[in-house]
Amino acid sequence: MRKTYPLNIEGKNRDRLLEASKHDIRKYVKRERSRVLPAGVDYWDFDCKFGTSEATAEVVHFATLMGLIDTLAQEGGEQFYVEVVTRHGLRTAKPRDADADSEADTE
Repeated sequence: MRKTYPLNIEGKNRDRLLEASKHDIRKYVKRERSRVLPAGVDYWDFDCKFGTSEATAEVVHFATLMGLIDTLAQEGGEQFYVEVVTRHGLRTAKPRDADADSEADTE
């Protein structure tokens, strides 16, 4: 999904446009997460970019995306560009902490 959302359209409420754009992003993510996973893939992950335009978009984490949209709207931004691209995610085991192992052995 690569899209520029305008926040000022004549005859439309700015707050409703903001909520509609966030709903559109959430709907896309929900649809992508419901797709069947290929073999060897644990989950769907997302690469995201955010900015006032496509040229100024920067890589951001998906969890911060809605907060960035709210911040831009509060600052009075005219539009924003969002890019959310699905990719395969593989879970990795967390390395065990050596200090925790030695403490567990002494107890």
